Amino acid sequence: MSMDSSRVSLVQTAARLLRERPRPTSELAEELMKLSGNPEAAASVVRALLGPDPRFRMDEEGVWWLQEAFRSVGSSLDFLDYAVVDLETTGGAYGKGHRILEVAVVRIRDGAIAETFRTLVNPGRSIPYGVTRLTGITDAMAARAPHFDEIAQELLAHLRGRVFVAHNVRFDWSFIRDELECALGEVPDVQRICTVRMSRKLLPALRRHHLDALSAHYGIEIHGRHRAYGDALATARILLRLLDEAGRRGIADLHALVTLLDGTAFRRKDGAENSPSDSEDAA
Repeated sequence: MSMDSSRVSLVQTAARLLRERPRPTSELAEELMKLSGNPEAAASVVRALLGPDPRFRMDEEGVWWLQEAFRSVGSSLDFLDYAVVDLETTGGAYGKGHRILEVAVVRIRDGAIAETFRTLVNPGRSIPYGVTRLTGITDAMAARAPHFDEIAQELLAHLRGRVFVAHNVRFDWSFIRDELECALGEVPDVQRICTVRMSRKLLPALRRHHLDALSAHYGIEIHGRHRAYGDALATARILLRLLDEAGRRGIADLHALVTLLDGTAFRRKDGAENSPSDSEDAA
């Protein structure tokens, strides 16, 4: 085993141990490397291993914790819990009075598509003609749907503790964040991954990275294009293929993937996203 792969294995083991409970440095050193009897040497090794990694923190008493936002990071990419999201909206910005019209969440667990959540949402305003023409969703259909505050708690449960994935994650997350904040006063602290950015990094030979282009590349048929569930399901299937691509490149866990995608540039604590060109391939 190479030095790099050995280190990855130790870090993944540390993440697994710390998901169970916080542990003091001496205990981690004993569990990870069978180091005991020399507390200073053990502390030095653990600090060198975990200190530079944003997933971990050590408190003033020398106890190590796994950061809440990264609690799923230590596992293989194939076995993380993902919430793949797609929205239809009334077409403009939230700050200009536009709202979610339809939402779908497709869960991927243990490398396979699991349960789904989908619903139309009454936006409390008229739907522009162009949106109806694109999606087929009419004012009459929306009038019979629940308002966002009626589905907010259930939606939150489908997102909490999972990696939030979308095709142009900046768009979907900004609406979800603002709607949840308004309805519940609560926004989940979740890691976010953009399949547009994944595609650009992992499939650089492709000329376009929008949903239709990636679906064609992988031979995935989209049932219900420009509807939240159809697009979310296609994105979930694309994600599984992109995760295979990542695995072939030796990207072992979420931290490694975020590093590849320059994660600090697209996920900041304030919830803003920093990739202005993502929208070009989002449709």
